[in-house]
Amino acid sequence: LFLQGNAAEVALRMKQLEEGRSILDAVADHARSLDRRVGPEDRQRLDQYFTSVRELEVQMQRAQEWEKKPKPKVAVPEPKDIADYNDTPSKSKLMYAMVHLALQTDSTRTVAIMAQDQHATHKIPGSDSHHSLTHHGNREVTVAALRRMEENQLRAFRDFLTLLAETKEDGESLLDRTMVLQGAAMGNANAHTNNNLPVILAGGRFKHGEHKAYPQTGRGRAQLCNLYLSMLQRFGVETNRFGLSTGTLTGLDAA
Repeated sequence: LFLQGNAAEVALRMKQLEEGRSILDAVADHARSLDRRVGPEDRQRLDQYFTSVRELEVQMQRAQEWEKKPKPKVAVPEPKDIADYNDTPSKSKLMYAMVHLALQTDSTRTVAIMAQDQHATHKIPGSDSHHSLTHHGNREVTVAALRRMEENQLRAFRDFLTLLAETKEDGESLLDRTMVLQGAAMGNANAHTNNNLPVILAGGRFKHGEHKAYPQTGRGRAQLCNLYLSMLQRFGVETNRFGLSTGTLTGLDAA
């Protein structure tokens, strides 16, 4: 985001991207020749493949544009990676700092972070991963360890929100001009249930300051996609549906 390569590095990267696009062109041409010889079901799969190829082409084009674009200047030292792969709170704090810089410099308008430990490929002897702690089996010691880890994660999130609130942009805080969603895919990871998902929404000029619980109605349980739909509309996307949404959420009027 912020490190400008020298002329040789930029030229090498541009060459690599051009080679990637050439490979995509060759593969796409071969796939088009198949399109005339396959049945309807396989043709549908080819259409999905072509869509993926087009998306990759767009990504490569944007990557080429980014290589040639002057990088934002920031008065922040280059960050150092966290050595402990299971130190999720510290890694989250580092990523939040990068997100703040990206938004502050208008390098991007959207950011997605999936915070998870690397237990599948890395394991520090004597340490417990976040994933393993969530399967606590109601053991008090394990629950206490999980609580400490998640409280540290939430402190990092709190500090990120504070940083956004303290950063001013055109007379407003960056937090007011940014929708920030924090959540998890499990309501109770120990039982692998996805009801009552823990979600925090901050910023974006929404009405905040209270816990909102949406009871089941004749249309079923409120879908998390309803919140996504509310956020999309606030962002200016003209759509009335997203995923399993049944409408927007009530009680999120602008502050």
